[in-house]
Amino acid sequence: MLTRAVAGIALTAVALLAPACAAAADDVASAVRLRQWPLAELRVPAAWKHARGENVVVAVLDTGVDERHPDLLGAVIPGPDLVGGARRAGRYWGHHGTAMASLIAGRGHGPGRARGVIGIAPAAKILSIRVTLENGDPLRQTKQARRQSENAVAAGIRYAADQGADVISMSLGGGRGVYDGSADEEEAVQYALAKGAVLVASSGNDGADANRKNFPAAYPGVIAVGAVDRNLRRAPFSNRQGYLSVVAPGTQIVSADGADSYVVGDGTSAAAAHVAGVAALIRGRFPELTPLEVRRAIERSTVRRPKGGHDAEYGHGLVNAERAVDTAGLMAERSATGWDDSGTTVITASEHTEYFGGGPTRSAPISRRVLGLTLVLLAALLAAGAVLTERHYAHRR
Repeated sequence: MLTRAVAGIALTAVALLAPACAAAADDVASAVRLRQWPLAELRVPAAWKHARGENVVVAVLDTGVDERHPDLLGAVIPGPDLVGGARRAGRYWGHHGTAMASLIAGRGHGPGRARGVIGIAPAAKILSIRVTLENGDPLRQTKQARRQSENAVAAGIRYAADQGADVISMSLGGGRGVYDGSADEEEAVQYALAKGAVLVASSGNDGADANRKNFPAAYPGVIAVGAVDRNLRRAPFSNRQGYLSVVAPGTQIVSADGADSYVVGDGTSAAAAHVAGVAALIRGRFPELTPLEVRRAIERSTVRRPKGGHDAEYGHGLVNAERAVDTAGLMAERSATGWDDSGTTVITASEHTEYFGGGPTRSAPISRRVLGLTLVLLAALLAAGAVLTERHYAHRR
């Protein structure tokens, strides 16, 4: 039986405070935004000058998305629960899925939406499709739940495609058991690609150990995403495989959690969500591009490319949202004029110079003083009543 695990490492949840402490809760949400280091590293604000994911639907196949979170209000389209048990509240529903959704299409909240988590494509909509159970859910031990989950991912992919999802994000992969994928899932992937959906999946988190092939990332046509750390080096846990497409930030990632919390964690889950957001930016700006063209735009526009253009640790390199949107625009223009893109595998040096300038711009690091003040603030807020818990995600079907 195929098993499934949502890719994640240790997560630390910071709950929003009660209404009586609303001011302190606002301070927590403001501190959360300061910790979203991937936004600058991926050149997301620059990409927003051209696209924000308008009119795009991203299907999140996960543990469910809690639409009550203040950073996701109005962004979530409820979808089916394919693993049974319509439990919409409590500790076993919608934590990991809500986190991933916020990284893709979080809208922030408060004046100017300057508080909380803002996603890569904040104007996009999230279609929530529940295909796996949360870690520790007692239902995992039941035969009924295991039977229901066997084909949940394949069914979720098909449902998303039939609903017209532009992007399908899957921050999940094989757990204990079989790592060979399934015919049903592979057929569902091809079905969704034929329907025009872009599929993105996490590469897996056992790169420091067994480094096994991971599905759905390994299916042909899926954009497989690995993780890098704050120094833009491959995270030790990130799987190394020849099918890896690109890498994106996957350590010290802050995201929404459940109905009213935030969580900080590591994993290729977050990296895949970031890339799904970039795909949503492209889809919103250039809806005429095919899934293959969107993938090529993302892969060709990377920075910090490995020697030879591709390897098993970094894929084609680090995703760059601004360059990806620019590259997609170039491809759309050439496609409109009848240019044949089928034989090209990389952007030439002259194209880099003409369309992207001299190279990527690294963001300035946050000063130690600002970082220290942030930590002091968080400590004070925790003393005032915020709740800290440790959570490990190892979702298995």
